[in-house]
Amino acid sequence: MSAFSQECHWHTERTLAVSLILSLLFALLSATSLTVVHGASKDSYYSIKSTVTYVNPSTGTKTWNFTEEDRTIGLFLNNSWQTVELKHATYPVESLRNDADGNNVAVLRFPKQQLSPGENVSYTAEFRIVWRPRVVPSISEELAGTLEEVPHDLKEDYTQAEGPWLIEDPTLVELAHNIAGNEPKVLSIIKSFVGWIKNNINYTTHELSLYPNETLNAGGGDCDDQAILLITLSRIMGIPSYLQIGPIYMPENEQFEETYWENHLRVVQRKIGWHGWAIEYVPPWGWLPIDLTFVIGGFADPLNAIRAGAIVKQKTIQYMNFSRADYVLASRQTKNFIIENGFFIEQEDEMAFDGAQNDATRTLDPLVVIAFGVATTMLLTSSLLIVSRWRRRHERPETPAQ
Repeated sequence: MSAFSQECHWHTERTLAVSLILSLLFALLSATSLTVVHGASKDSYYSIKSTVTYVNPSTGTKTWNFTEEDRTIGLFLNNSWQTVELKHATYPVESLRNDADGNNVAVLRFPKQQLSPGENVSYTAEFRIVWRPRVVPSISEELAGTLEEVPHDLKEDYTQAEGPWLIEDPTLVELAHNIAGNEPKVLSIIKSFVGWIKNNINYTTHELSLYPNETLNAGGGDCDDQAILLITLSRIMGIPSYLQIGPIYMPENEQFEETYWENHLRVVQRKIGWHGWAIEYVPPWGWLPIDLTFVIGGFADPLNAIRAGAIVKQKTIQYMNFSRADYVLASRQTKNFIIENGFFIEQEDEMAFDGAQNDATRTLDPLVVIAFGVATTMLLTSSLLIVSRWRRRHERPETPAQ
């Protein structure tokens, strides 16, 4: 969970067990290689089960003192596109609240306040999900609104240099203005940004998420890395933007298992993969999802990032938003904390389909499943532990989500 310094490290709000955030890295390679769902015409029902185990080995020399954030799980988003309910948790819910980004979280009452060498504690959270068919507005550059039509309060809340958005980086500022030019329409600016990123940034995976300048310098990044770059460029131009993450139902991914962080983190995922995308305010249509790595039909038209992304075309569940939290830094700090103290984390996530639906699927390439699993693991972990220790400093209304 890297991040702000040891002090801030203890102020990171633990989202859904190391499981659900384990790897915002979701290796969504090419859209044509992944499962494609067609013709969904009614509600679908899913369940997600996440089990997290904290381990202090018998060979350890330090005590793991749990904070409230270590006992906190994310509760997913509830909106017109989905309804999510916490059906079961191993331990009682002690309290409910919102984190710094407005996400609903629950604090569990653990049986132990600390782990001595040779001890461990494990908890499971099970969620019931109603997924609804999704559409986005019919967008066109001709009907698009301008930067001047963006509400001032949204600019105040979603265009600042918070979290991983390095909007004051001179190289990124110059790049944003060079790409956008004098274009006044928000949709046209976003189209230009998406086109530039797809032409200049390759899809690559990393064990930890990247800052936008790192993605730019490396010339590559995965789903959330590319989304963070897009969000940063958009914020520089005054376009309200934030990051959203969530799992995708992947029936072909029977089981993925791997270890990370010098074997201090073990991840098992069954029929689930994690993804990250941007949410941006585009007048006159409002908040729209923008996907840079998982788009049906490809990017011949950059606006397919809105029309045909995973949030619309796949069985994707909206988990949580990041508008202020620096989860990139937090994830790095978490990794250091776990390794330096000799602790271990084991995470198992499983997603199941519980109801009938109309769909047609294409078989997934086994190599894609493996890559997807690797990326997914990274993304989740960083997110989870990230939030895991970021204590909310002040109240904030829940971030709007489509």
